[in-house]
Formats: sequence, C-alpha cells, structure tokens
Amino acid sequence: MNNNHSFQPLLFGGDLNVYSVARAFHEAYGVKSVAYGKFSSSPCHGSAIIDYRICPDIEQDSVFLHTVEHAAREFSETTILLLGCGDSYVHLAAKYRDKMPANVIAPYIDGSLLDTLINKEKFYQLCDQYGIDHPATFIYDKSMGHDFTLPFGPPYIAKPADSVAYWATGAHGLSKVYVCQTWEELLAALDQVYQAGYPDHMVLQEFIPGDDTYMRVLTNYSDRSGKVKRMCLGHVLLEEHSPLGIGNHAVIITDYDEALCRQIQGLLDALHYTGFSNFDIKFDARDGKYKVFEINCRQGRSNYYVTGAGENIARILVEDRIEGKELPFRITQTRSLWRMIPKELVFEFVPQKYHKEIKELIHQGADSHTLVYHGDNSPARRLRIWKNHLGNVRRFRRYNPKPQN
Repeated sequence: MNNNHSFQPLLFGGDLNVYSVARAFHEAYGVKSVAYGKFSSSPCHGSAIIDYRICPDIEQDSVFLHTVEHAAREFSETTILLLGCGDSYVHLAAKYRDKMPANVIAPYIDGSLLDTLINKEKFYQLCDQYGIDHPATFIYDKSMGHDFTLPFGPPYIAKPADSVAYWATGAHGLSKVYVCQTWEELLAALDQVYQAGYPDHMVLQEFIPGDDTYMRVLTNYSDRSGKVKRMCLGHVLLEEHSPLGIGNHAVIITDYDEALCRQIQGLLDALHYTGFSNFDIKFDARDGKYKVFEINCRQGRSNYYVTGAGENIARILVEDRIEGKELPFRITQTRSLWRMIPKELVFEFVPQKYHKEIKELIHQGADSHTLVYHGDNSPARRLRIWKNHLGNVRRFRRYNPKPQN
C-alpha cells in the first residue's frame, strides 16, 4: 500500500466506529486505514477507504500482538497510530501499550486505570469523589440471589459492571442493558446473566424518566500530557430500539453546555487521562441535573458527529501524537446534524419541536450521514447504503415508538 504520510492508521474492529474513524483519516489526509475485524461484514468490508483484513481470532492476546508486530514491519518506514474501536480492543491496546514495537503509538491510558474506569462500580465511586451526578445505584453480587431490596422502585435498569467479561461469555441472548418493568422481570434478567457464565457484579439503577431526547453524548480528547483539549457535546434526538441495537444513537445535534463540560474536564484532568473518551449522559428533569451513565475509554460508535461538526478526530490525534503540536482547549459550539438513518425516518420519529432546526441545518449543508461519503462511492457501495437505508426503515417502523408531539 502506498502511503505518502508520516503515519499509518491501524484500526481494530469492523463496525460503524471503525468506518467513522477511517473516514475521518481519509477526509483529513487522503490516507487509507488498515483495519482488522472478525467478520467480512459491512460497513468496512469492501470499502475503498479501508484495507480491511479478516482475522476471526483477533481478540486473542497473542494474535493481537502478532498482528501489531506484523503491521509494524509492513509499515516500518512510518509511524503507526493504533486505535481500538471496541472495548475488547481498547483493553488489549492498553494492556500492551508499553510493549508495542517502537514505531507504534497506542494513545491510551495504562491498563490499571482502564480497568478502574470500565468497571461501572468503580467508575461511580470516582463520580462521587469528583462531584459528578449519576443515577441512584445498587451493586448486585450473585451471592445475594433473590434476597435483596433496592432503595428505588421500578422500572429498573440492570447492566454489567464489567462489560468486557460480560461479552466474553459469548452468550448471544444477553442484552446490552435490561429495562425491567417489574421486580419479577429484574430477577429473571439477573438469573439469565449468571446462567450465561458472567462472573462479576451487576449494576442496578433507577430509571431516569424521559424519551431519547433527554440523552446526551460527550466526546473528548486528552493530549499526550493528560490534559483535555477538545470536548464536543451531542444532544441525542433518537436512538435505536431494536433488540440488538438498543441504545445506539441514530440522530444527534451538537449542543453546548460549558458547566457540564468543565465538570467532566476536571475528572479527566485529575486522572491524567489520555486519548479519546466518551460519556453517556441523561438529563433528569426531576432535579434539572445531568446524570452520567458510563465512560467509554475510546471514541464512541457515533463519533462522526464530532468530525461532522468541524472537529475532525483524526486531525486532532495526528496534530497531537505525530506533529507534536500544543492543541488549544476548545468546546465545540458549531451546530450540526448527524444521522444514521434516512431523512424520512428523522422526521417520522424525532419529535416535531426539533423539525425546524433540523430542516435549517440540512438546508445549510450542516448535515452528515456516516456512510454517505463521496470518497467511497462505488456502485457496489451505493447499493449497500441503499440496502442499509431499507433495513433501517423496516427496523425503526417495527421497534421504535412514534414520538409524543
């Protein structure tokens, strides 16, 4: 592969996250990313902007390390920027960060801090320490069985404290998050999780009322010295509600809230965090506070909303880690629309009070769809995107509730 740049992106995963990052690199520098994924699936397989390589065992430690070492030799004349686009890959990158070949940069915190942050039980303890609000929480241990009480009523939220161990069970019937309307549903969900072999705690939380439009997503970049340099807040207007896609963002408008951003900045700076981070947040109308659900120690699946707002995430990373620039601190204030669905679904499922601004942003050209990219526009690619649109139409009309306008 010809690469006239001083760096080569090396991405791990095969989903929308990978494609979003690869598109950012291609838009900013015209560079083609190398990506390793487990399956020959869209949107990465067959893309003109990705050298997509299939490796079913890539999540195994030895295979991952061998792959990185092979890439370091393949691109020995340049610097490799290694980015994990899923929790398991981030865990591997952090674990072996200091054992990478000399020409590989893995912009991650060390493994011990990562283990603390991705464990929701420990993360909420940090939130309490730094004054960051989160939902009322109860930590459940398998030994409790059905003999426990909660300090809050239904609906109940149940999710794993350790998401890496949770998905490592390989049980396809597990849900990303359980929303339980009754006590009996909660007990059944816990039984299912532990019967699947999950070994750690479950996090039980109160349900914060409000539809998808109460959700926020905050994406940040902390530089090589551990200081936050970029923050971009997204107001989620619509999420997926299908069983496999529940909680995935579908429509986002960038937003601005300096107080919220500064609060998160204080936590990240105190931890000397480095690299991308992503927070899931919900506005609680009962007390007017933002409640943080979790941190992802990477860019999120919907990260193109940041690039689409003018803060290209690849350029930020390259300027910091390759060019050694001193980045200014900036909170994104540009309003833009990001979506993963056709416009017809946006207006069908997003509450009407947002339609005026959505139309204005589309008219201004401040509208982006991750998969619709002129730089990756072969006939085969256009056909895949058309099929993706059709699939979204069927799925949203089957599973998503109509908005209460």
